[in-house]
Amino acid sequence: MATRWMPDLSRSLWRERGFRDLWLSQTATLVGTNVTLLALPLVGLFFLDASAFEVGLLWAVEYLPIMLVGLPVGVWVERLPLRTVMVLADLGRAAALLVVPVALWLDVLSMPLLYGVTFVIGLGTLFFDVAQLSLLPALVEESRLVDANGKLELSRSVAQIGGPGLGGALIQWLTAPLALFADMVTYLASAYFVLRLPKTPRAIPTEEKLDLRREIVEGMRFVFGHSLIRPLLLCATLAELAFAAVLALQVVFASDELHLAPAMIGIALAVGNSGGVVGALLAEPLARKLGTGTAFMAAIVLFAGGSVILPLSRGVATFALGLFVIYLGAYIFNVLQVSLCQAVTPSNLLGRMNSVFRFATWGVIPIGAAVGGLLVDPIGLRNVFWIAAALNVLSFLPPLFSAIPKMRDYLEEPV
Repeated sequence: MATRWMPDLSRSLWRERGFRDLWLSQTATLVGTNVTLLALPLVGLFFLDASAFEVGLLWAVEYLPIMLVGLPVGVWVERLPLRTVMVLADLGRAAALLVVPVALWLDVLSMPLLYGVTFVIGLGTLFFDVAQLSLLPALVEESRLVDANGKLELSRSVAQIGGPGLGGALIQWLTAPLALFADMVTYLASAYFVLRLPKTPRAIPTEEKLDLRREIVEGMRFVFGHSLIRPLLLCATLAELAFAAVLALQVVFASDELHLAPAMIGIALAVGNSGGVVGALLAEPLARKLGTGTAFMAAIVLFAGGSVILPLSRGVATFALGLFVIYLGAYIFNVLQVSLCQAVTPSNLLGRMNSVFRFATWGVIPIGAAVGGLLVDPIGLRNVFWIAAALNVLSFLPPLFSAIPKMRDYLEEPV
């Protein structure tokens, strides 16, 4: 089956109410989440005298739901109205955040309670993300998926750049517990925009439902049996494993190996994150100009090349350049990968396809971060970054030996 994957530019997506509300919903949650990422650790540090290990554990707990229910989520999402799943996820995260200032006021705040709040937020994010990815193809024509995902990834990148600064200002102005109220409002705003979305069918319109285990197996069989999705999943998983170590250690590397001042580290990270903005903007025109397959391979070369620049860095300029190139390639890849997978997956399998991707790619993040940290003492920071670079180079191989490089301006779905 051949399907033209070229956008209809006669009408802007911003004029489509369904997409616009979905974009507003995601943007609201992304901004709020970046406030929480800064506020929750500071609550532990300043109000509970938490150790560095206890604060680091907060980050790991957020990914625990993926390890526990990452695969069943796809089945559950397919059995429910997608808007309902997203609204409940937003309300659950908002309620979890409310617990922190209330517990502080009642003098019952503790690290176990913060871990519980973080777990609920991670669980809500997992459900919301899988449902949102499954809903987008019902709101946007297939020919416009790349454009739509590019705009969604753009808001993610902008939130990563501006969110921490906004969070820092709110925390300084309101204190960390009260800043969480601001994040709670963003989740409520997201729920409001989701409720404005047009009603769509469930992700699974079939009459027969299998048992949970068989449905999970069916979803995994589809993903690993698909000649286009399988190599992308393997590539993304290897890359996420490598990125996890880099992200966990980038500040330590900049400080201990490059001897950069905090202000210079902040500038380097901001420059690096801006690569995501450029990548999100370039993904659709790049695929149109070079062809989808060439754009995919170019994106992998970029983020693999950027990861090689990092261990070669000797100062702020090369460090910032390496991060910029990594984010540039990663965001181009993400936009194209999500769009391709949405386009070639039947509607009744979208939830499971997305949950398998999230289970694999998000599930390796705490593993990569932990292993990277454990390797610092025996082999050194720079060598850890070389290992990450090697994994990124290896991630090039699964797509290379697949049908992806041959793709042009259309999707060829194998029969």
